[in-house]
Amino acid sequence: MRRRKTSGRGEPYHHGDLAAALVAAAERVLEERGVEGFTLRECARRAGVSHAAPAHHFGDVRGLLTEVAASGFERLTFAITTAVSREHGADKRLIAGHLAYVRFAVAHPALFRLMFHSSHVNRATARVRLAGDAAFATLRQAVADVRGSTHQPIRAPEAWRDPSLLGQWSLVHGLATLAMEGQFGPNPTRKSVIASIRAALDLSVATLSDRRRN
Repeated sequence: MRRRKTSGRGEPYHHGDLAAALVAAAERVLEERGVEGFTLRECARRAGVSHAAPAHHFGDVRGLLTEVAASGFERLTFAITTAVSREHGADKRLIAGHLAYVRFAVAHPALFRLMFHSSHVNRATARVRLAGDAAFATLRQAVADVRGSTHQPIRAPEAWRDPSLLGQWSLVHGLATLAMEGQFGPNPTRKSVIASIRAALDLSVATLSDRRRN
């Protein structure tokens, strides 16, 4: 009978889940230490494997962090689509998706920074491109629904081609960054932050809807 290995926290994982266990361990290290304190050896220790295991699966630190970022985009997509699916009406769906975006950033600040702002991610890989495009597609579709138009296959780097889409992405990403960095006044409550964000989103989406009617 094959012995089951355990993670650094004593939790068992199956041999086929080693890559996933390393990614999960990497995210914990990232959230606790940031990119500056991130090491493959610590990830291996957290996953309960030899120090050579991360390099075997991902090559180097950049390879592992690239996979962490791709996984983050997939989770962001899931969070947005789940939030959107619970609402009826294009305006409400767009606002729900925006709030999910902001909440994700606040809940996972180090991961969010890695996904969007870090040079430690190889953004040329198909894995990151596809995961990032899927997340962006949720915003693109929600904006198209509010405008009552057929969405165009615009990728994130080309968002400047659509002013409405660029405006909504700039708004939600800016709000997410401000919330993540604690820029909503001294000692704000979570409820007050979400209320401020919702008010800003309501106004922006109402403006977008007015343009549709006119």
